[in-house]
Amino acid sequence: MSKSTNYKYLVEVEPARPASGDKPSASPVYRSVYAKDGFPTVDFKTLFEMFEQSAAKYPDNQCLGKREKNEKGEVGAYVFKTYKEIHTEVANVASALRALGVNPAQRVGVFGANCPEWMVAMQACNRMSMHCVPLYDSLGENAIEYIVNHSEAVAAFVSTEKLPALAKALPKTKATLKVVVYWGPGNEAAAKAAKDLGYVVHSFAELLALGAAKPAEPVPPKPEDLCTIMYTSGTTGDPKGVMLTHTAVVAAVNTARSYCANNNVDLNASDRLLSYLPLAHIFDRVNEEWFLSIGAAIGYWQGDVTKLVEDVAALQPSLFLGVPRVFDRIYTRIMGQINGAGLIKRSLFNWGFSRKLYFLRQGYSHNKAAPFFDKLLFSKVAARLGGKIKAVVSGGAPLAPHVEDFLRVTMCAPVVQGYGLTETSAASFIASADVMAQAATVGPPTPLTEFRLESVPDMNCDALDAKQPKGEVLIRGAANFTGYYKAQDKTDEVLEKDGWFHTGDIAILTPAGAIKIVDRKKNIFKLSQGEYVAVEALESTYKKATVVEQVWVYGNSFESCLVAVVVPAKDVVAAWAKEQGITGEFEKGLLDDPRVNAHVLAELTRVAKEDKLKGYEIVKAVVLDPVQFSVEEDLMTPSFKLRRPQLQAKYQAKLDGMYAAIKKAEAGKADK
Repeated sequence: MSKSTNYKYLVEVEPARPASGDKPSASPVYRSVYAKDGFPTVDFKTLFEMFEQSAAKYPDNQCLGKREKNEKGEVGAYVFKTYKEIHTEVANVASALRALGVNPAQRVGVFGANCPEWMVAMQACNRMSMHCVPLYDSLGENAIEYIVNHSEAVAAFVSTEKLPALAKALPKTKATLKVVVYWGPGNEAAAKAAKDLGYVVHSFAELLALGAAKPAEPVPPKPEDLCTIMYTSGTTGDPKGVMLTHTAVVAAVNTARSYCANNNVDLNASDRLLSYLPLAHIFDRVNEEWFLSIGAAIGYWQGDVTKLVEDVAALQPSLFLGVPRVFDRIYTRIMGQINGAGLIKRSLFNWGFSRKLYFLRQGYSHNKAAPFFDKLLFSKVAARLGGKIKAVVSGGAPLAPHVEDFLRVTMCAPVVQGYGLTETSAASFIASADVMAQAATVGPPTPLTEFRLESVPDMNCDALDAKQPKGEVLIRGAANFTGYYKAQDKTDEVLEKDGWFHTGDIAILTPAGAIKIVDRKKNIFKLSQGEYVAVEALESTYKKATVVEQVWVYGNSFESCLVAVVVPAKDVVAAWAKEQGITGEFEKGLLDDPRVNAHVLAELTRVAKEDKLKGYEIVKAVVLDPVQFSVEEDLMTPSFKLRRPQLQAKYQAKLDGMYAAIKKAEAGKADK
């Protein structure tokens, strides 16, 4: 049935589906060219089997590590435990859970920043066929209580830092939760509060001792057994529990291994991964499982974003995973330094940058496009990520094209974007290494994924358009979830009986055989004059302005233009203001100055025109806010996507003020 198509990296495996009844038309089903004759496999079927194999094959390899603090609170080099040592801890924790009455197929929560204890607890769940449920309070004030009760978790692992937050929820989780285990020095008051409520409370060290004294045989899971329930952040409503089996997560690990084999990225048992993206999310989870599967080392950050660069330098990772928020900061900081440098240094950088980007676009690999400038300039930028990076991967949301170009030039390693959701184990698409034709895309499907685009007539998206197929991305594959826990109605909304998952993301299929995510179905709106606006694409353009740290663009069907709320880049704005002789504190004085507001708006207009945005896509007014949109304030999801309804609620008065001022100005012009 397989046949070739015009797309170099794709194979068509099912024909297009015309519209019928209430079913929109759909493009052909595509598969990776690397899977044209079948899907790749690995030699383990569950995560328990995977870790057992690695512990046996690499007993003396470094496994999990962290930076220990001295009496002054200063951190030193990374200290690792071997696979043999971690395997012993996993067995002891698993045995202790059984001794405390936690049974196979029951849920176990884990709550805290990434650390070795997090991973040990998760592997202990795999060993005993228990279901790991990540807990996190960034989903709202009552999220911990909701997730514990909804998942019916009977035990919870928690960091000392998060123990008070868990203790706050404990009075309302007594119907299901029985055991609390904390790692770190502990919090006496919070532990006492838990004990007073009738909970069994142990430190992590006590749990290890209990398991060593009462060893229990493993209860190996079957491939189709549930592995984890991950609660998605979403932008509205209660979190949904995504059910992922061992088969699904193993498929994601398989995807990573097969990608490296197909793209000549040599990651092996001698390499290291920095763990800083939340382990509570599938993107980081599957990559850590992957590194464990090849006997490599995982070093955990300190949990402080201001010290992330220090952790990178100390660990010297081989793979750097990030989300656009992280890479936007890297770009803004480095470009701010370049733009503030002397004329000669700035000119040299810009010359080298343009030259390398030109040759990358001519098809040269990253290490052959401009070796002289790599040695002279870009290796110094790459050194900020430790100097041993073999690949850089961005996921979670679309990366702005100018930021991707910057990374491809300066990182001295392949830089690619990937795409997936919690529901697909974060392993659905990834761009091919060193293929510039796939820049600004998330690439073709991974070898275990099938996809098609489905038309969305209301949004003028035609999946069968011969020139530019466009539609909602539908995904089918081994890495897909089995449904939302206790929410069959929500499952039925997005998961078809034949396995197709409706992502809600709108994409185009490019001539390079890749897809480019252009928006969400719900993030396209119509202005009063009837023009459709894809707001995420515009925000990507506006983030090119170095004065911008964060930007949220707003419009609705009752207004004819767009406005924006901007969190300015402090250093850039302060430097410009100093040149203009404008004084004042950033938070109170500068951002209230009309000249600063006008400058930021002018910069947004400039990049909009450079990107050839249409007139109605150019924002007409901005509000400046020194406080960044954050997960804690419920303005961003934990994966750093904007929560638009919450942003609108916060800034509604300012939005109204901007539109009122625009209309007043227009009325004044009309009177003249």
